[in-house]
Amino acid sequence: MTDKSMSNQDICLAMLRDSDRDRYLACLLSPADKRGDLAALYAFNAELARVRDLVHEPLPGEVRMQYWRDLLEGSAHGSTQANPVGAALLSAIEAHRLPRQTLVDMVDARIFDLYDDPMETRTSLEGYAGETASALIQLASLVLSAEEAAKSAESAGHAGVAQAIAGMLLLMPLHRHRGQLYIPLEILSATGLDRDSFLAGKDKARISAAIEAFAGLGRDHLARARAVALPPAVVPAFLPATLAGPVLMKAQKVGASVFEQSLQPPQWRRQLSMTLALMRRKI
Repeated sequence: MTDKSMSNQDICLAMLRDSDRDRYLACLLSPADKRGDLAALYAFNAELARVRDLVHEPLPGEVRMQYWRDLLEGSAHGSTQANPVGAALLSAIEAHRLPRQTLVDMVDARIFDLYDDPMETRTSLEGYAGETASALIQLASLVLSAEEAAKSAESAGHAGVAQAIAGMLLLMPLHRHRGQLYIPLEILSATGLDRDSFLAGKDKARISAAIEAFAGLGRDHLARARAVALPPAVVPAFLPATLAGPVLMKAQKVGASVFEQSLQPPQWRRQLSMTLALMRRKI
């Protein structure tokens, strides 16, 4: 039961503590007056990310996505206040003049998660990451400093792709079980694989080569994100992306074993990495 004395922003922060611990910590490492609106953004992202876990068929998932689209476009059914995440998100949009279309595009991009269609090309992968992870970093930057956000837009784009690829690698055992494929088919083709042979998991050498190339793409984007100094005010928006590096490096090292072993560093190490990144003001 939710404590009625909690604000919508507090509820969002509490939800993150359970569903997205890394972004929860990123909120805590952000200025106190920005924390609640960041929590609203991140809780909204968490709600979109978990839709596939809540449904057994794509259509109910699309209905859930349509709810968020309607809310953002001003045609929500019923009271928005009944949904703490929705109410807090609308408040953050109003307070920081966040672009609603960017949030609608984020919802639309997540439709891909509901189906088992493969990612076709590197360009389609980068487009998906750009409308999800990259957009989230840029929106968080707008909350932190509208003036400085524009200066970090390119870095946000690259950091988001790196972060998205790292997340896909972390979830690869689950995706494989579902029959989902996020590694672009053009990468698989270059290593002599197709969708079915990759998901079968038998050709370890070629699968390792594909994973190495996939993780290498993420490392390339991360290097590009790090090539330009970030305005100090927006560094907290990039903190979750600092965690992509170790995941990408380990994936390249273990190859096909990503199906059997976790790539995730322990929580204490992730917390330390984010704290140090904030102190150094770079990812």
